[in-house]
Amino acid sequence: QVITGGHYDVDCSVEDPNGRTLYKETKKQYDSFPHHAEVPGVYTFCFSNEFSTFSHKTVYFDFQVGDEPPILPDMGNRVTALTQMESACVTIHEALNAVIDSQTHYRLREAQDRSRAEDLNSRVSFWSMGETFILFVVSIGQVVLLKSFFTEKGPGGRAGT
Repeated sequence: QVITGGHYDVDCSVEDPNGRTLYKETKKQYDSFPHHAEVPGVYTFCFSNEFSTFSHKTVYFDFQVGDEPPILPDMGNRVTALTQMESACVTIHEALNAVIDSQTHYRLREAQDRSRAEDLNSRVSFWSMGETFILFVVSIGQVVLLKSFFTEKGPGGRAGT
């Protein structure tokens, strides 16, 4: 998922160790790519921003490696019903997985909001510096104008002593 920058879109590609392209998408904001690795080795992920050269982007991606092991060791080949304790453990485990997903979602939103707040802070700071400069210029102009009202002018149009 693209968290910050531009129109929140990037190009992405995934290649296996043999150089074969497994996934290639352009201008995507969010996507999911499930893949079972058949070839051992180093897989290459490439995120490209070449169509938007002026904006920097932040990308979040999450790897989930392997299948989740069963909660109970003999749960896969069990023929009887789960006991109340076992079913409670399964329910709690599923609820905790939902909490993990929610936390990931909230972290992404927090990162987007933090970026937006930092951008707003910098804009407000620049605007404040500009207003301060204009305030000083206007103040100095008023002092010079008021000083010219109270200065006596001599017969030649010059200020007298």
